[in-house]
Amino acid sequence: MPAKKKWSHAVTSVSTFPPAGAFTKDAKTVARVMASRRVSPKGIGSGIRMIQFFINRAGKSLSPTRRRELEAAKRILQDRMKRGKQRPSKARARPARKRSRHR
Repeated sequence: MPAKKKWSHAVTSVSTFPPAGAFTKDAKTVARVMASRRVSPKGIGSGIRMIQFFINRAGKSLSPTRRRELEAAKRILQDRMKRGKQRPSKARARPARKRSRHR
């Protein structure tokens, strides 16, 4: 029986092209590249999914140190996403506009 091809083998995307060798860098660089609008036009979540897809696709052939580095990059992006969704602090909030007395 021939080897069954995996569904992930046929996945291609027209909108996102991470630069060659992007997943071989350190965690901060991977996170910065994956967060860029050119690579992840739909936002940081898209970059997180690309990293996870790469980890899953590599499977057992991914070394433990490389896996740790990619997981760290994922955590950096997740933290950045959480910070972006937090409400602004009161000190930075815009002051209320004064109403004019004229009607």
